[in-house]
Amino acid sequence: MEKRWRIRPHDSALISRMEQSANVPSVVAQLLSARGIDTGEARAFLDAKLTELRDPELLPGLPQAADLIYNAIRDKRRIVVYGDYDADGMTATALLFRCLRMVGGNVGYYVPNRMDEGYGLNNQALKRLADEDASQIISVDCGIASVEEADTARELGLELIITDHHQMAERLPAAAAIVHPLLPGHDYPFESLCGAGVAFKLAWAICQRISKSKRVAEPFRNFLLTALGFAAIGTIADVVPLVDENRVLVKHGLLSLKARPSVGIENLMRLTGVDKKSHLGSEDIGFSIAPRLNAAGRLGQAQLGVELLATDNEERAKALAEYINELNENRLHLERSIYLSASKQVKERFDPDGDAALVLADRGWHQGVIGIVAGRLSEKYHRPVVMIALDELGNKPGTGSARSVAGLDLHHALAACSEHLVKHGGHAAAAGLRINEQQVDAFRLHFCEHVEQTLTAEERIAELVIDAETTLAELTLQTVQQMEHLAPFGQSNPRPLLCTTDVSIQGDAKPMGKGDRHVSMMLEQHGVRLRALAFNQPDWIEELSKSDGRLDIAFRPIINEFRGRRNVELHLADWRPTRQLATS
Repeated sequence: MEKRWRIRPHDSALISRMEQSANVPSVVAQLLSARGIDTGEARAFLDAKLTELRDPELLPGLPQAADLIYNAIRDKRRIVVYGDYDADGMTATALLFRCLRMVGGNVGYYVPNRMDEGYGLNNQALKRLADEDASQIISVDCGIASVEEADTARELGLELIITDHHQMAERLPAAAAIVHPLLPGHDYPFESLCGAGVAFKLAWAICQRISKSKRVAEPFRNFLLTALGFAAIGTIADVVPLVDENRVLVKHGLLSLKARPSVGIENLMRLTGVDKKSHLGSEDIGFSIAPRLNAAGRLGQAQLGVELLATDNEERAKALAEYINELNENRLHLERSIYLSASKQVKERFDPDGDAALVLADRGWHQGVIGIVAGRLSEKYHRPVVMIALDELGNKPGTGSARSVAGLDLHHALAACSEHLVKHGGHAAAAGLRINEQQVDAFRLHFCEHVEQTLTAEERIAELVIDAETTLAELTLQTVQQMEHLAPFGQSNPRPLLCTTDVSIQGDAKPMGKGDRHVSMMLEQHGVRLRALAFNQPDWIEELSKSDGRLDIAFRPIINEFRGRRNVELHLADWRPTRQLATS
């Protein structure tokens, strides 16, 4: 679907002042200004020093939790780290487990099966852990809404410590301690730590207690530097804003992953080829490492993902990395199959231009993969998308996964349609649900009506906010290297998006990658040629073949490293037949 392009306005005087005060190139000053960063913040944003991490004792609920954990370690009580099955939950689980193991804790870990148990704490697992002599349960990346389960833990005599960052229920669980950036009664200045970020802060505080000093002993310092890499993976994978403490964690975590990876991560990086890069970027984690960890969770093998991160055995790490890499191949195959099936359903049963939302349902769809496909379809059509994997026999409720667009809060939307649902949960951008098959049609009607009344016609048009207009000739290696000063890139600090007009395709656009999912082409403008890639846009080949070959393009410039050579490439975000651009 066609997108509206809007180029950010620029304040030349502000850019000039920032160029001088922060001592940065003009292009960097312009990009900082576009991100709302003023002259006084620019240097701190770019430097992102490790010392900018706040004292862990300031995190709400953390001092009490760290004291309870220290006591359990001292008393040799059995501790279980209870995690989640996504990459954030896996890294948080492994990080805290490795910390407690290092300091002599009697510790194990538990990760629920996505298909059989679902997200978060569950009563059956707690009872099983209690039967296995667990004394203290530490949740990571889950638990803040587990009110009933916290009561069960207390009845079982389990000391429950909850560490989380997700949305809270109407009342807090009755846990022995709760660590959460937004815990009521506190005013922690940064609310966007992910599960692994919270776990890192807790591990830091535990090391301080064992060291009996704010300055931790050397072995613990080395551990925490390695743990930064785990926190970076979780932060990137959970798509939290890469600003403030998250920016610090990711910047230094990427350095740690390059210099001192765990044996599991080292093997995974070797399989994906990112170990050959001169330095790691957030995209290397977001597109290579995190999807493989998530694949293990999506296909019910999260326990093996945590084991990969937790083990120090080289042989076991190699075997696990290879198996998880195979799981990712299986996930890609499932994703392609479901995407084709869902796309066919959209074409046959819906009007993407007219319908306010898309609610798709079918048997045979894998519940662990539908969320990825919902995200791709939501991005393609700029509509909220709900995908429901129906039970093969029709005896059990179907499992749904939803993705939203700007302007629609999915959590509120599902709540408005809850009369048709067995269960639902999530947040504004992504959510999950359970629904009986006979309720699907009524839910579809109600949900689409709600979206119709909530989203304006303007909000149904996707918008690309472009940092600046340029020419291909201006995209020198030096200029793009200067843009890299803003890295690490991610949520709230995206890689610069630029545009240019009247470029021509040289030759044909060609498919590339497994399953021909991606597109490669050579573009020329005023004698300058650059290679351009479009990811997950196989339909563009046919569409481009029908154009006259002269395009306006929106793109992100990157530096491609291959066999020691570094070249500028373009990652296309959108294209259209050449026309006049508007600035606003």
